[in-house]
Amino acid sequence: MQRVTAGGAPWPGAVAVSGGGDSVALMHLLAGWAKASRLSPPHVLTVDHGLRPESAADARKVVRWAKAAGLTTTLLRWSGRRPQSDIEAAARDARYRLMGEWARKNGVAALYVGHTLDDQAETFLLRLMRGSGLDGLSAMRAVAPYPLGEYRELRVVRPLLALERADVRSHLQTHGHDWLEDAMNAEERFARVRVRKALPALEGAGLSKQRLAAAALHLARAREALESVTDAVIVRACRRWNDGIQVDRDALISAPREIGLRALAQLLMVVSGQPYRPRFERLERLFDRLGAKDIGGGVTLHGCRVFFVSKKEGAFGGKTVAILPENAPRRSNSAKSRDRPL
Repeated sequence: MQRVTAGGAPWPGAVAVSGGGDSVALMHLLAGWAKASRLSPPHVLTVDHGLRPESAADARKVVRWAKAAGLTTTLLRWSGRRPQSDIEAAARDARYRLMGEWARKNGVAALYVGHTLDDQAETFLLRLMRGSGLDGLSAMRAVAPYPLGEYRELRVVRPLLALERADVRSHLQTHGHDWLEDAMNAEERFARVRVRKALPALEGAGLSKQRLAAAALHLARAREALESVTDAVIVRACRRWNDGIQVDRDALISAPREIGLRALAQLLMVVSGQPYRPRFERLERLFDRLGAKDIGGGVTLHGCRVFFVSKKEGAFGGKTVAILPENAPRRSNSAKSRDRPL
């Protein structure tokens, strides 16, 4: 906790507790740390996702454990229709949305979660399977932005990332704490379960969890360096304009390609308010067309309108490109032509 608070982790915080060993251990560890540090205890959040018949009973059990530990708790319920596919991602987003809404309403700036070194290694392999690039393969951060873009003021904090799952469970057993084993963690229809079951074979071949987590950390440092340079390009090459941004097209295009693409993606996300990057092939197409000055009267991408503005209006003269929300009123003669989606 000294390490994560030094890294900017806010306190007081809420702790997400599913009932699994990692989150239950984090609940007890945070409670002990707060008491020893004479700080406010964590507030426990648990979600009844309704995906299993016993999920409601499990959530109530978490509430009882939290109360026995002297902690206040809130039980949140996921209501509404369930998707027919990619239920893992939908359930994850629903949990984060419910807990993010609670945190915002209650003035809590951080959600503490029980991700361990095992989760770090599994996430690396999952993203490798999906063909992720540098950002996807980078390590989960101990202090990170909230996973949903609409809660930008919140942080997710992971104090257990350096610990292995087996050590966390051993701690629970030593102190006589119970936890739940989710039957869904054995269902091979879920990609993470298949990866988890493959780890022993990989370890036998010399690819241990520690090595996978270390590789993710190396990539995280590379990502941080790229982000720093990207931020410098954005500061130099951008100006706020109306509801969007004006960009020095020459400064963007002359930067190393990876930096230019990152900067363009970040600008599109900021203007559109979307938490995820545009699809890479479309982003690259727009970047190349900006380089060739081949966007005509304007194009649309990722909820944004991108067009050249007149020399008179442009902060960077005739090489100025505007990025506005797609539904923003047209203010430039350069945008009179019909915008074309990429």
